[in-house]
Amino acid sequence: MSPLDLVLRGRRVVTPSGEVAATVGEAGGVIVAVEGYGAGLAAHRVVSLDDDTAMLPGLVDTHVHVNEPGRTEWEGFTSATRAAAAGGVTTIVDMPLNSIPPTVDVAALAVKRAAARDQAHVDVAFWGGAVPGNLDALRPLHSAGVVGFKCFLLDSGVPEFPALDAADLPSYLTVLRDLDSLLIVHAEDAGAIERAPAAAGPSYSAFLASRPREAENAAIAAVVEAARSTGARAHIVHLSSSDALPMIAAARRDGVRITAETCPHYLTFTAEEVPDGATQYKCCPPIREAANRAALWQGLADGVLTCVVSDHSPCTPDLKRLDSGDFGAAWGGIAGLQVGLPAAWTGARAHGHSLSDVVRWMAAGPAALAGLARKGRIAVGGDADFAVFAPDESFVVDAARLQHRNKITPYDGRAMSGVVRGTWLRGEEITGDTPHGRLLTRA
Repeated sequence: MSPLDLVLRGRRVVTPSGEVAATVGEAGGVIVAVEGYGAGLAAHRVVSLDDDTAMLPGLVDTHVHVNEPGRTEWEGFTSATRAAAAGGVTTIVDMPLNSIPPTVDVAALAVKRAAARDQAHVDVAFWGGAVPGNLDALRPLHSAGVVGFKCFLLDSGVPEFPALDAADLPSYLTVLRDLDSLLIVHAEDAGAIERAPAAAGPSYSAFLASRPREAENAAIAAVVEAARSTGARAHIVHLSSSDALPMIAAARRDGVRITAETCPHYLTFTAEEVPDGATQYKCCPPIREAANRAALWQGLADGVLTCVVSDHSPCTPDLKRLDSGDFGAAWGGIAGLQVGLPAAWTGARAHGHSLSDVVRWMAAGPAALAGLARKGRIAVGGDADFAVFAPDESFVVDAARLQHRNKITPYDGRAMSGVVRGTWLRGEEITGDTPHGRLLTRA
């Protein structure tokens, strides 16, 4: 047998069957062997990992706003994918909005793919958009390889990506059911937001009141019923209201094809600790109270929430209105792509969870959601994507050292556990110098 391209040997390798001491062999970018630690696999390169590190599958982040082209000053493919790699993420799925044009037809997808080509340091897949008037564009976009479709049920914040009405959901879901595709939904009810007091000024409690739990709960109920009536697959993005968890759990028991994700910032921060005027914490739906955060962790433990992804949505400093601290006027979005893994691990360990749990939420779960069968697992036949992670090493986030294009993040100054020491894509270590990521299409 000819030598393999690479062998990695580690005392803590997180595989689908648990954390084991193992030797992993790669050839042609694919995992071809997972054997015992002492296996004498021959390779052109053999790497023995430090005993204080764990080898994880490369993470899959299915909720990233890259914004290029059109708003590249917010974030672009070069900076976003470097940040992903620095955080142990080897695959991102780009959201269809905030770029211009939005990815709502095949021509726009071609523009997006052209922008990403030759810039990506990790692999990149794409969501399509579901907006009023593009029902006939869903099938061609699906054929062109998008992994599913994103919609909003209220103003998205950018005029070129308008919201669907809840009454539109059945027609869109029926088309996607017939394609066996997926609708992912920003679920906040526009009417409930309109009835809430408007956000203005530096008060975080006032901003929180402007995006009440009831808005999420009502919108999620509408998605559940539309998925129930059509038999289609639907997914709730960035769930922040723990009130909705029993509803989702009950629907799943009934056979409704509904899933949900949450984000590291909802699992890390609490409303009680957000200072007035600190608009770097603004996101929609918002960071809620400590009791809500505890319930989200329970939702992960119970399997109601299946993914933890970043919802990385940065902007330029002026749009965060840091000078005035006006939550009503500031752009809503958290920049956290690079620090999602240590943020989630810090909280997970405190709640008694293992690295295998984190891998399920941040690698295997998102890969399954997006239908990326070769991603998110250390197993024969999978892509040789790895994150070398020191789970017991601590650090303090320094925003200035992040790879994000704009260095504004609520994680700045936060103490965390877990340092990414290296990231490998298809058997090649990512250095941030020469991009070798690929543009992925639906399997």
